[in-house]
Amino acid sequence: MSYISCLKCTQCRTEYQASSVMNLCTSCNKPVEIVLDLTAIGNTAWYNPERSDMWRFGSLLPLDINNAVDRKSIITLNEGNTPLLEYSDYPLAASVGFELLVKEEGKAVAGFGSNPTQSFKDRGMSMAVSMARKLGIQRIVVPTQGNAGDSVTEYGLIGGLEVVVIMPENTPMPILGKVAAFEKSHPTIHLELVKGTIREAAKLMREKYLPAGWFSVATFQEPGWRIEGKKTMGLELAQPKKGGNGWSVPDVIVYPTGGGTGILGMWKAFDELEQLGKIDSKRPRMICVQSEATPPLVNAYESGALEPPPVDPGDTVATGLNVAGNVGHFKVLRIVRESRGCAVSVSDQVILQTLQEVYRKKGWWISPEGAACIAALTPLSNRGMIRKGDRVVVFNTCSMEKYFPSLRDLV
Repeated sequence: MSYISCLKCTQCRTEYQASSVMNLCTSCNKPVEIVLDLTAIGNTAWYNPERSDMWRFGSLLPLDINNAVDRKSIITLNEGNTPLLEYSDYPLAASVGFELLVKEEGKAVAGFGSNPTQSFKDRGMSMAVSMARKLGIQRIVVPTQGNAGDSVTEYGLIGGLEVVVIMPENTPMPILGKVAAFEKSHPTIHLELVKGTIREAAKLMREKYLPAGWFSVATFQEPGWRIEGKKTMGLELAQPKKGGNGWSVPDVIVYPTGGGTGILGMWKAFDELEQLGKIDSKRPRMICVQSEATPPLVNAYESGALEPPPVDPGDTVATGLNVAGNVGHFKVLRIVRESRGCAVSVSDQVILQTLQEVYRKKGWWISPEGAACIAALTPLSNRGMIRKGDRVVVFNTCSMEKYFPSLRDLV
């Protein structure tokens, strides 16, 4: 059964009924999140490590795959349960003396789960499509820089939903081509291309699709569903290691931040684990990494602003970071400061150099966004954000394959 108590605004804390079909808070126009009854969940066998996907966390998710009623709504392609790759030979880690791990959300690794579209977006879209099905929503729309569109078409098609994907014309061809192929083959999948970025895609969604009754599953626009999917990344980081029984969190999380759903999701995971008595009040330093071309969170962090003002989107190889502003950025910034973390930006030149180095030395197909996080380690160490003895987790959010052919010559 579902243990959702209510929905609650992330800003003004207005509460809504658990079954509400809504987007932003009607009081302050900020994102809402799902509140779970953790007292009741604590009396259930919510952790099922024998499962090889994100649904191993059972009733700690808004849909419990162990429950027959919930299971009818869930659309899963075995997403999640991705590996932590050791990078002990990374020169900076060796010289400073910290442990470096890469959370691989892209390429599948034998013995672990994997994301079917080779992107962390699968976690959020599996949950979003499943929740939409539970609530009887039949038509959904998403503006995206790319990976979310690829993901939502996979899950939406299997879930029997009609889906509109709105993305920039310059979306990497493997992603754009796949969605276009889905549109050609399936009458329930629709693709719209826009000049510009996700900002222009969102504008088209508001003007054309929302008035016609389509339901938005854009970042932070749905009622906490994608946060719950991304929450599983934090749960996986904290879960007991194989053969152990203790829950713990890393010292530092370095995360490529476009919209920032994953930051809210992981923070929520840690809060819930503390309430369940699995961890204490210690939290990782949360580091947001952005492109120098489009750094709204970095600008706000450095200026002391409470909410990042939108910036003009730039031009970056890390297209997932080309998000000029987002309605949930105020909460991302709040978490970064509460964790004593920071926001940093890196140049495309350094991103591409790092991507090439990692591929040649390790053979890992990291994305430009993942390379941005590795590139940020040196300035983070110089600023004292990464220290000797730290356990540092860097996120690689998708596979480099999704950026071919533009990166082919690089590797």
